[in-house]
Amino acid sequence: MKIIVNGEEHTYHAPLTVTTLLQALNLRTEQVAVEVNLKILDRSNFPTWILQEGDTVEILSFIGGGSPQPRPSRGSTRNE
Repeated sequence: MKIIVNGEEHTYHAPLTVTTLLQALNLRTEQVAVEVNLKILDRSNFPTWILQEGDTVEILSFIGGGSPQPRPSRGSTRNE
């Protein structure tokens, strides 16, 4: 079965659930959002949602962290 995952064609054996796809891609279900054919799936549906030939799947990974907002230096004022 061929499906498109994040813009690239992949071949998998059917039946294939979203959970099984994520496992094959070494992704944790609690750290991603999944869209199938433009429908955003609820995480609780991952184990039972069976992908079909030609489905388009978009997977977004959540990345934590980031940098804090820079603080103005002590000598500066906002109205300069």
